[in-house]
Amino acid sequence: MSETAGGKAAVPFVHAETMDWLLEASDPGPRYLALRDVVGLPSDDPDLVAARRAAHRSGPIAEILQAMHADGFWIAPGPGYSPKYRSTVWSVLSLAQLGARVEEDGRIAAAGAHVLDHALTPYGQFSASGTPGSTADCLQGNLCRALLELGCEDPRLGAALDWMARATTGEGVAARGDTTTPIRYYAGKCGPGFRCGSNDGLPCAWGATKVMLAFGRLPSSARSPEVEAAVDVGVEFLVGRDPTTAPYPSGYSSKPTGNWWKFGFPVFYVTDLLQIAEAMVALGRGDEPRLTPLRDLIRAKADERGRWPLEYGYGGKTWFDAGTKKAPNKWVTIRALRVLGHQGG
Repeated sequence: MSETAGGKAAVPFVHAETMDWLLEASDPGPRYLALRDVVGLPSDDPDLVAARRAAHRSGPIAEILQAMHADGFWIAPGPGYSPKYRSTVWSVLSLAQLGARVEEDGRIAAAGAHVLDHALTPYGQFSASGTPGSTADCLQGNLCRALLELGCEDPRLGAALDWMARATTGEGVAARGDTTTPIRYYAGKCGPGFRCGSNDGLPCAWGATKVMLAFGRLPSSARSPEVEAAVDVGVEFLVGRDPTTAPYPSGYSSKPTGNWWKFGFPVFYVTDLLQIAEAMVALGRGDEPRLTPLRDLIRAKADERGRWPLEYGYGGKTWFDAGTKKAPNKWVTIRALRVLGHQGG
């Protein structure tokens, strides 16, 4: 392999100029993720260790942590769902997608503990209000995934993952109207198979994608039979039909939202097709033949130098600026290359 300008081995499926762009030392956040996820350096590689440290000292991770209260929350204590998109939930989700790790900064551990203390019910549901009635697959999956990615270790996460698995398959979860037990479906998470009150009670592919991403953070050896059963349900729901057409139940709309085809960063509850592919790769299902049309769609969105644009973002609404819409974007490019790199492009 040849060497890039950053001194790292070139990656065969990445345009050399694009690789140099991703590895620019002046932009430590994307450089860190590119070395970790595109070049694929081991976690103890000295260059990756240095890049990870630099990304925590300046750039988006540092900006978000600078805004955090010493007690581990953003804006106000509590479940942290509001206001969007700067309160605790959204800040934690952003940190995870930026590659933040508890080993690099003790404030990240404090943030994880605050979420578990205030947004998780005793029964395993992550909630927008702190009560089981305000749980939903997208929130559950997003927070489980984020805390795992951040490196938070807490036995309460096991309960959250177990609830998520059982709520997907229906095993051991009572019907919504059964008020004799708190282990039941509610107005938001209203039934098995990703059914959601916000989607008119129909299965929600946005929520399913978040749940699958979270389970993908678990090594296969750590997946319980309940989790494995839930993964099978999710994979079949998401890729049992051609995902490029987004043929999922649309609830209150007669057609799928156009947001499916807009690749973005960060990714909160609004979901894009690229994230479905990310979830399948995380689960070890990236070789799934039914993903071929989706991989083709992802490739087609790149420019002539193999860079992807930012098509959906939260400019001015979060703690950091992810880039200009429609312009080539390092964060989105890294997302795409993670998927395509699974099969060498």
